[in-house]
Amino acid sequence: MGLFSFIKNAGEKLFGKDEKEVAAAAAANVEDLNLKASTAIQAYIEKQNLGLTGLSVGFDGASGKVTLSGSAPLQEAAEKAVLAAGNIIGVSDVENNLTFPASVAAQYHDEVKGDTLSAIAKKYYGDANQYMKIFEANKPMLSDPNKFTRVRNYASPNNLSGTSLPV
Repeated sequence: MGLFSFIKNAGEKLFGKDEKEVAAAAAANVEDLNLKASTAIQAYIEKQNLGLTGLSVGFDGASGKVTLSGSAPLQEAAEKAVLAAGNIIGVSDVENNLTFPASVAAQYHDEVKGDTLSAIAKKYYGDANQYMKIFEANKPMLSDPNKFTRVRNYASPNNLSGTSLPV
């Protein structure tokens, strides 16, 4: 599916340390830290209950790149796994090697300061009241449509004609 870029210092904080502590510790035992981070990222993705099978997560702390492989029941589940991995502090890129049945790809919107789901819906759908489509497409990364405080990447749902709407 490809390589997706994210904002490295925004999102869920899974590793419990600031970048300086991580960098100092990484010099001591890079492989062990990458394995621990991979395990934490995999647990976080699995907690999203996306129905993935054979999920394998690799992490390279030096580059901030996560690599996902395994199978997803739907393209939407694979996209949500990419979003979950990419919205973790310290992750800048996600290589998606998940397999899934063929369907239409979603598009992504990078949140900027001042964005709301309604404003994004107005921009792409022409109707601010369509914000729940964006919210539903981004569950479980979003738990409440009114909690929109971190800079994240958002996926769009497919419209009824089967084509992807930009979001």
